[in-house]
Order: sequence, then structure tokens, then C-alpha cells
Amino acid sequence: MELRTVASTASTNADMLALASQGAGEGLWLRAVEQTAGRGRLGRAWVSPPGNLYASTIVRLRLGDPGPATLALVASVALDETLRAYGAEPWIKWPNDLYIGDAKLTGILLERSGDAVVVGIGVNLAHHPEGLDRAVTSLAGRGLGAPDPELFLRDLADAFARWLGVWRGGLEPVRRRWLERAHPVGTALSVRLPEQAPIEGLFDGLDSEGALRLRLASGAVQVIHAGDVFLI
Repeated sequence: MELRTVASTASTNADMLALASQGAGEGLWLRAVEQTAGRGRLGRAWVSPPGNLYASTIVRLRLGDPGPATLALVASVALDETLRAYGAEPWIKWPNDLYIGDAKLTGILLERSGDAVVVGIGVNLAHHPEGLDRAVTSLAGRGLGAPDPELFLRDLADAFARWLGVWRGGLEPVRRRWLERAHPVGTALSVRLPEQAPIEGLFDGLDSEGALRLRLASGAVQVIHAGDVFLI
């Protein structure tokens, strides 16, 4: 495992995609003290001032690995484990968000290039943006203090490496831990799919490949592989 830190960059994910194309190996992490053009899912901006965690790593896909998209589950359970070590009690919302209470705490972004998957992770440690259309929070904002981002990353990288090894042996243990840390089965959800009206139903767990199972009012189960999920 190698951890690198830069004072500022546009996006650690963009940097790691470039490094991956140059042959960078698995186990490399890049942390930025601040990002000037951080991004989240679906091209959303991710506000990135100093004090929080902005980091990315590379996973090189191997023959027999579970589906690449399920690395979001790996990142989620590793983050959950690390945050709990710092006194937080988060919960996971599909596909890859961690919340404290009703407020979002972290963001995870997966981007693939060839056999490389770059996993980007942002965690609000010291502060969080205000005035958004959704509730957000930080560890400091919850009275838990603001861990040193470098030390937090070392703990996270260790947890990620362990769960990556579990994942390589089969998705089921990761899926099971994810379900233990997620909102309960039966939680009412609204799912927004591209260019479609929202779909409402009840959380019915994950299928064997990590996709969301949504039980509709008719009793049928719709399997969601990508979409924005909101609790109702």
C-alpha cells in the first residue's frame, strides 16, 4: 500500500485515471488537501475545501472477480467500519452513500478505464456545505471532532484492503455486511431513473449481484442497477 498526498488538484479521480493508464498498480492511494474540481455521481460537483478527506485508489480487475460495480459495496463497508472506529454510527443508502441521521456524510465515485477501477471517496470530516437541497453533515458537525485526514485515510486504506480481499473470495460476505449496515428491509424508497418518472416501493434487500430490489405496490419486485435513491 502506498499513500501519496498533494496540496491541491482538480480531482483525485482524474489524476488516478491518468496514473492507471500509465500502469500504476493496485494499492496506490492519492489524497488531496483540497480539490478545485471535485465531482460526484452523475457529474455533480463535490465541494472540496481543506480539512475533509478527498482520496482515490485503484483496483485492478482480475479474472473471477465479482462485478466491478460491487466495489461500491466494498468502499461502503470499509468506510462504515472506519467511521465507527472514530465514534460515528452511520448507515448506508444504496448504492454508495453513508449517512448520519438524515444527513449525508460521504460520497463514493467509481470510474473505470480498462482493467482499472478508480474508487474515489470523499468524507466530510471538519466541515460540510450549507444551503444545499439535501441535508449534509460532517463528523465535526456531529460533535465527534475532526480527525486528521491523513490518519483517517490510513485507517480507511487498511479497512478497504481487508474488504477487497473478502470481495475477491466472493461477494456474499460483503453483501451481507452491507445489508447489516443499511436502512432496514421495508424502508419506503423513491428511485429516480434517467428520463423516467420516479418509482416508489419498499426496500427488499440486494440481489446476489448487489443490485437494489424494490418491491412495488403490486407485489412485484423491480431490480435496479443504477439510479438515484431517496428515502420517503
